[in-house]
Amino acid sequence: VFFLGSRSSKTFKPKKNLPEGSHQYELLKHAEATLGSGNLRQAVMLPEGEDLNEWIAVNTVDFFNQINMLYGTITEFCTESNCAVMSAGPRYEYHWADGTNIKKPIKCSAPKYIDYLMTWVQDQLDDETLFPSKIGVPFPKNFMSVAKTILKRLFRVYAHIYHQHFDSVIQLQEEAHLNTSFKHFIFFVQEFNLIDRRELAPLQDLIEKLGSKDR
Repeated sequence: VFFLGSRSSKTFKPKKNLPEGSHQYELLKHAEATLGSGNLRQAVMLPEGEDLNEWIAVNTVDFFNQINMLYGTITEFCTESNCAVMSAGPRYEYHWADGTNIKKPIKCSAPKYIDYLMTWVQDQLDDETLFPSKIGVPFPKNFMSVAKTILKRLFRVYAHIYHQHFDSVIQLQEEAHLNTSFKHFIFFVQEFNLIDRRELAPLQDLIEKLGSKDR
């Protein structure tokens, strides 16, 4: 739906594919078809008769792939020297901790932070006990809290791109892709209340603008 540019084959991390023919794969196809209708508010709604956890899982994988691709287009601009800290404008700075390998938050460059973040997300998505891909395998009790943490962290990549690299995005003519992807992401997390409002503060003006265009 989004990535038709010549640079779109470059992803930051390997793409996460859903098993073809699986129910989740079919759900993703459904999501893509409804996105094509142009009504994003409607496209993010839980399809009738579907499981909420599964819908959130499928979309979380999709957002990971989208952000992976968007960030992949600007990695040459997001360097240790250009982005010595992981920030989203002058007021917001992020320090990395994952609770297991790095327990105490560390200050690091944006490329390092995003590498940690995307690797961590990938590990969660690849964990069959957290994101079961086989039919009939139940989602764990902590699934929703893990999904919320993933989406909260993926938001930070959007925030960094918008605040620090939007000029590069325009130069690459990727702004329509970025805006459509982010709008889809925001409508999705709003529909299911998945990210705390305070976490969204770095892009609050943009979020309001995208929402008002849709009323």
